[in-house]
Amino acid sequence: MYPEPLQDLIDEFGRLPGIGPKNAARLAFHLLRAGRDDAEHLSTAIAEMKRRTTYCPVCCSVSADGATCAICLDDRRDTTLICVVQDPRDLTVVEKSGSFSGRYHVLHGAMNPLEGIGEADLRIRELLIRVDGGGVGEVILCLNPTVEGDVTGMHLSRLLVPRGVKVTKIASGVPVGGDLEYADELTLGRAIEGRRSLDA
Repeated sequence: MYPEPLQDLIDEFGRLPGIGPKNAARLAFHLLRAGRDDAEHLSTAIAEMKRRTTYCPVCCSVSADGATCAICLDDRRDTTLICVVQDPRDLTVVEKSGSFSGRYHVLHGAMNPLEGIGEADLRIRELLIRVDGGGVGEVILCLNPTVEGDVTGMHLSRLLVPRGVKVTKIASGVPVGGDLEYADELTLGRAIEGRRSLDA
């Protein structure tokens, strides 16, 4: 129906999460109407993001050019506390709540045996290395309140408690089955403050 270059762009937008056919067409036509400079800026930004964005060697969150992220470099933060989240976007939500002043660790997902996602597919080994390095007193599990988040939390607790680390889980308040990404800052802040200890 549309010329091949335009249809190709619509198809590519349609492959993005949360973008249906109508939104994909809307985005493509927006770029068609925009000036050439706007389209080239978008293209350059995407290419630069893919070229330069990496993961922090300490917490596994997003970073630039392989460098340690700003949070890990901030010596004002409590190094005895590690907040474990599933996704870099979850880290951003916790930061916006203003309720946490420690360090983070990003798993990049959750365990899901039905989809073949296990411990080796997540950044669990890196977390254990950090804990084994000493100085960590508490690990707060700030995972999505889903079956996958609960399975991951129980697995982490079994690995961490024998290492002499206190393992806590955020309190209720975040809707069950939801994503932390959509939780408001006040609710999430209260959930972190009301965290409870987990038994192995």
